[in-house]
Amino acid sequence: MPSWAIAIIAVVCCLVGVGIGCAVTFLLLKRKKDSAMKQADALLEGAKEKSERLLENAKLEAKAEKEELLRNAEKDISERKKQVLQTENKLDQRENALDKREDAIIQREEFIDQKRNSLEAREESLSAKEKDYQAKVETLDKELERVAGLSMEDAKKEILAKVEEREAKRIALYREQMEEEAESQVQDKAKAMLAMAMDKFAQDVTSEHSTSTVALPSDEMKGRIIGREGRNIKSMEQIFGVSLIIDDTPETITCSCFDPIRREKAKLTLEALIKDGRIQPGRIEDLYRKISTEFDDSLRRIGEQTVFKLGLPRISGGLLPYIGRLKYRTSYGQNVLDHSIQVAYLSSVMAAELGLDPVMAKRAGLLHDIGKAIDAEQEGSHVQLGSQLAKKFNEPEAVINAIESHHGDAPKKYLTSELVQAADTLSAARPGARSETLETYIKRLEQIEGICKSFDGVQSSYALQSGRDVRVMVVPEKISDEDAKAMAIQIRDKIESEMQFPGQIKISVIRETRAVQVAK
Repeated sequence: MPSWAIAIIAVVCCLVGVGIGCAVTFLLLKRKKDSAMKQADALLEGAKEKSERLLENAKLEAKAEKEELLRNAEKDISERKKQVLQTENKLDQRENALDKREDAIIQREEFIDQKRNSLEAREESLSAKEKDYQAKVETLDKELERVAGLSMEDAKKEILAKVEEREAKRIALYREQMEEEAESQVQDKAKAMLAMAMDKFAQDVTSEHSTSTVALPSDEMKGRIIGREGRNIKSMEQIFGVSLIIDDTPETITCSCFDPIRREKAKLTLEALIKDGRIQPGRIEDLYRKISTEFDDSLRRIGEQTVFKLGLPRISGGLLPYIGRLKYRTSYGQNVLDHSIQVAYLSSVMAAELGLDPVMAKRAGLLHDIGKAIDAEQEGSHVQLGSQLAKKFNEPEAVINAIESHHGDAPKKYLTSELVQAADTLSAARPGARSETLETYIKRLEQIEGICKSFDGVQSSYALQSGRDVRVMVVPEKISDEDAKAMAIQIRDKIESEMQFPGQIKISVIRETRAVQVAK
């Protein structure tokens, strides 16, 4: 068979196969479509039934919820009606109360109007009576002037003088009673506090003078100090600013100067020269310059040690050398630095007992006499100079006021100032703390007795116990018992205002009456 026939047969077979495949496929697809349509109809029917059931349930739930909401709404409306009724009742009650109160106010206003009218009538009556009284008083005044022979002004002056005299005695008695009452309440406590403060700190008593002595290894050294034609001693006195006294005292030379700083520098330089052995004007000047520098450094160290010893917070470095200078300053024979340290301790103890700041009191006590470090070099009292130093180095206001007021030169603004003054008096007044020349001592006693004798009616006065106890004898015919009490107060006030003294002075006014008869 030819190839083309075979090819045709093959093509025909393929076409027949394709036709058969298409027919079979069509039949299968039609069957699947019918099956799918049936499943879809079944699903649609089930969905319709389910949606109908859900819709029925939703309608039932909505109906139940609607009924529940209606019941709740009816319940809220009922409660609101009750609240409105209660509020209306309260408003009615309040309106009734306001009506009653308004009626009461109206009645009270009517009562006040009646009282006002009554008072106005009474005032008119009193005014009339007052005019009548004034007329009677004027008539009586004229009659009294005619009978007494005194004018109204003279009579007033005489009455006022008698009243003043009588009231002065009463005031003196009342003042004495109040002072006794105050003393009975605070004296024991004050004594205990001061005794405790003094017991906690006891300072050694030192006594310095205006001269310092330098020990020499031998009397031959005196000649070397004097030098040829006295050139060495002249150079020393010129450089040191002191007087060198060389007398018959063996192995001793004396430095005399009122400035303790210059005197101490001169003493140290002399000791260094004696130890060195080279005594000549050039060496003297070089050594004095070196000693002065070392001495100034030592003053600062003394100030630092003092501040550290007292446990004070930082003090300006510029003040430290002035604190150190107090070591070489004396007052009435008492070392000023030791005195200042003691005042600081006493002030601190008393401040702690009174609930005040003990550190501030200690600071004020240490610096209260700082002006004495420069009062030999500058004009002005140590109070003024100390205040200037404290202000210069920005000390607290409480410290400045304590410096200015511890001698009564300025008013005390702080309790710390009172404590510093009390501590200053305690430190200066204790036995042995200060020494006094005989001339000053006699002058002080004479001043006390002179103040007492200046009062009218004083017969004699005596200052006892170094001026701490004063006895005043008065004329009994001139001074009564009440006048004696008033005189004691007046003497005390005058002594406090005109004198400065350590400790306290007791004034005793003595009035004595004697009746003497002789039997024969």
